[in-house]
Amino acid sequence: MYYEDIRSYTDAQFQRQIGVKRVLFEEMVRVVTDHKQKHRKHPGRGRPSRLSIADQVLVMLMYYREYRTFFHVGGSYGISEVQCWRIVTAIESILIEADFFHLPGKKQLIGDKITYEVVVVDVSESPVERPKKNSEGIIQAKRKDIP
Repeated sequence: MYYEDIRSYTDAQFQRQIGVKRVLFEEMVRVVTDHKQKHRKHPGRGRPSRLSIADQVLVMLMYYREYRTFFHVGGSYGISEVQCWRIVTAIESILIEADFFHLPGKKQLIGDKITYEVVVVDVSESPVERPKKNSEGIIQAKRKDIP
């Protein structure tokens, strides 16, 4: 499923299919496009990518949303398993670096604003009666001695 195929979806259909709202998806595409344009070593050189940037973001979202293997996701887009892995790791690293998609750190989460509620549960051990082993209930089979 390429971006051109789902472009005509309504916002509700788009979110159901992709897993994120259209506005967030377009922001992801914008961030990745800006990053790739700024960090290109030789603009105008090289072979163009087989997938557009919107399709590359779709590959990453499909991988995370559907828990499919790189082999299956790559097969859907006509790329190899390794190329699919490269796309997913590159796009996710670009989005992690972006301030818009950056989550707060552990120290910010552990602030004075958070209150904790403590629940104490008694998990003491209690003895369980188990049947005693005896030799009367066991039938011994006769074995022939093996030479």
